[in-house]
Amino acid sequence: MFIRLRVDCREGAQLALALTVAACATGTPRIDGQAGAPSGPATLWPVAARARTPAPPASPPAAPVIAAALARDAVLIGGVRTLGLPDVIDLVLRNNPTTRESWALARSAASTYGAARGALLPTVALDVNATRTGGTSLSGSNGLNGSSGGTDGTTTGTFSSGAATRTQLAPALSLSYLLLDLGGRSGSIETARQRAIAADLTHNATVLDAVLQVESMLFTFLANRALRDAQLVSVGEAQADLTAATERQRLGVATVQEVLQTRTALSQARFELATQEGNLLAARGNLSFAMGLPANTRFEIPAIAASDSVADVLASVDTLINRAVTARPELAQARAEAASFAAQVRVARAAALPALSLRASTGVTSTYTGATTTTRPFSVGLGLSIPVFSGFSAQYDIRAAREQYEASQARVATVQQQISVQVFTAYFQLRAATERVRSATDLLTSAQQSATVALARYREGVGTIVDVLLARSALATARAEAVQSRWQWRMALAQLSHDAGVLDLRGQPNLPLGAGAPGGNR
Repeated sequence: MFIRLRVDCREGAQLALALTVAACATGTPRIDGQAGAPSGPATLWPVAARARTPAPPASPPAAPVIAAALARDAVLIGGVRTLGLPDVIDLVLRNNPTTRESWALARSAASTYGAARGALLPTVALDVNATRTGGTSLSGSNGLNGSSGGTDGTTTGTFSSGAATRTQLAPALSLSYLLLDLGGRSGSIETARQRAIAADLTHNATVLDAVLQVESMLFTFLANRALRDAQLVSVGEAQADLTAATERQRLGVATVQEVLQTRTALSQARFELATQEGNLLAARGNLSFAMGLPANTRFEIPAIAASDSVADVLASVDTLINRAVTARPELAQARAEAASFAAQVRVARAAALPALSLRASTGVTSTYTGATTTTRPFSVGLGLSIPVFSGFSAQYDIRAAREQYEASQARVATVQQQISVQVFTAYFQLRAATERVRSATDLLTSAQQSATVALARYREGVGTIVDVLLARSALATARAEAVQSRWQWRMALAQLSHDAGVLDLRGQPNLPLGAGAPGGNR
């Protein structure tokens, strides 16, 4: 249904200028008064509480924007800088091509929604046609040619340009507007809106996945550094054992075999230290690459504070599953997709319904042929289009749209089940990791006591060097287990926070935690 209007050139120019200025507006369109896309590749899009409810369609955003990670200078070459977890996350998010891609797709979807809303406004076009036409006139006569009046049959004539020129100027401004289509236009707009929301939520999920990946890489680096430090202690202990065995041999209370055994233990400890140094450098290079920095960038990451000690999660698994159902962007994205398919059903139905159109046009035509002639034609028409038969395509389109909606509803249920399984698994993995930390702490305490007793007995001459070396080996293993279990717990906590939808852009788990486990802060 269209309205067509024609006005004079000056009015058309003014209207065209106003529309051009309006079209130059920058940024993405707003969705129900809020930003239509995230403000940057390292930020989250605000999600309204209603958008997290199980029943589609998903609602537009209403919550304030979650603060982005603190802006940091990414140029670290030429000096050593201390980086905390928020700094590492910020660097990774700002240099991560995946988050930039999802951000661009979200902005594209928001712009598509803005284009769809254009159907609510009229379409204006200014046409100016100028033509100039002309012709050539011919005059002459037939007669006899000859100086003596002879008859040689020659024809004579004269050609000249005539003044049959015509100049015509016809500016026209047309306006088209859809009046009524019984749901097709509104359904298309709702489809674009829900898909823009789904793209924004996909970006949120991408950012949170990147945060989890960053924490995994950072914890791997810190774990390798802790293992290296633990191995340094083992090397020092092996060196002390060798010194004690050498001194006892000098005093004649130990054999060469004991010295050789301690020397072998020292070589093994140094070999393991070299392995740990290589693992640490590799983990450091991978972390630098993830932050978008050269592998030889100098930076330091402090140890985790005592406040981040190992602790029990106070919330139950049922509580965390319910929280994930409302907070996970993947589930909200699936609901938004389902809502977009519900709107597509409305679009398909509208295609089989009548449409009413209003057409009107007016214009000015000026013609100059020595004098100016002006005409102002106009027309008004009302038309009703009723689809009668289209080869059953409309019926099949409606059926296909309904099946797509049913499939999207099934996908919502599948995603919800997957999230519940993820939270359930991560919850009990964290509980198992907590128990491993406590067991490793007890094992380390026992191994330290055993090594102390074995060394004291050896120095008193009532123990053997084999007892000392065995105790030292058990102690080194206990140290490694304590380190690994502690960082496995940190990774399990981050995984549960991510799966429950409570992991923020600073890497904080935001889970209710109880008292820390003994020795869990190292």
